[in-house]
Amino acid sequence: MPEARAYVDTSVLGAYYCPEALSAAAEKALVALREPVISTLTEVELTSLVMRKRRMRELSAHQANEVLQLFHVHMEDGFFRRIALGTEHFIRARDLIARMTGSLRTLDALHLAAAIDEKLPLLTADRDLYRAARHRKADAILLV
Repeated sequence: MPEARAYVDTSVLGAYYCPEALSAAAEKALVALREPVISTLTEVELTSLVMRKRRMRELSAHQANEVLQLFHVHMEDGFFRRIALGTEHFIRARDLIARMTGSLRTLDALHLAAAIDEKLPLLTADRDLYRAARHRKADAILLV
């Protein structure tokens, strides 16, 4: 199971806050962490994900609002440690993309760069991101 600390990407938070197949596994993994770390990118992506689920009618307007409010409460209560992405993360992401033999999406490269720079394992439910992390010999945990 996850380490005491880990960088948590949006795929895990989406499963935690929105009902889906991996929701129970996401909750178990997050509760087990002493220090779940996210980035400002994760906050933006989670908001985008929730609003997309609302547009697709997977969540009602009320449910989407509740999800975002709960996430903000968790942020205010210090459940997550937030890191800001800086120039060094963008440079590392650029280099990760340039060195990949397979595909690595831009935002996934930024998540991976943040995890690497913070010396944290990456906790993800995204198999492609997990494979990219392992390809770069980064510590990664796949939520299944």
